[in-house]
Amino acid sequence: WILSERRGLCGLSVVGGNVKTEYEKFMKEIIDKISSYNLFNYLFPGIIFVVLLRKFTTIDLVIENNFLGVFLYYFIGLVVSRIGSLILEPLFNKIKLVTFSDYKDFIEASKKDEKIELFSEVNNTYRTIASLFLCLSITVIYDKLFSEFLSNHGIDIYLIIVGLLTLFIFSYKKQTGYINQRIEKSKNS
Repeated sequence: WILSERRGLCGLSVVGGNVKTEYEKFMKEIIDKISSYNLFNYLFPGIIFVVLLRKFTTIDLVIENNFLGVFLYYFIGLVVSRIGSLILEPLFNKIKLVTFSDYKDFIEASKKDEKIELFSEVNNTYRTIASLFLCLSITVIYDKLFSEFLSNHGIDIYLIIVGLLTLFIFSYKKQTGYINQRIEKSKNS
């Protein structure tokens, strides 16, 4: 891939090659590098959310450019996953729908039984799918009841920005807590 005067996909083109074939190879490399966790907890839910959003609302986030689409759908899936982690998970724990083992016990047990990591990944995928349908429901209600008022006053973009800022601040806080627990566990081993 090099920059050229003949700008191809995303400003890139291939000298002496087929742009589409090289683009497809590039996209395959990106997809191959995405872990199964990221694929099933970010990209897959992002794509499903956008497709269902298009079907059930007047909001259309489908992007024809697959390169940009992958990044947008991944980000949307990341947001959906974080909502599941920060809102649904504590709610489910509080109402005793699920109970969690201590994180330190999880780390120890994962060393002895490698399937626990796989089960945890599948578990997080289910939580993300539940979050997807929560987000979709909220978006459908928004689209039917509030979108015209909020859009006309320019309020919706500010709500989205503040909401995403808050979501990722608390995601950062939660992830830092996991890192600190792992460090403590490592120091005490």
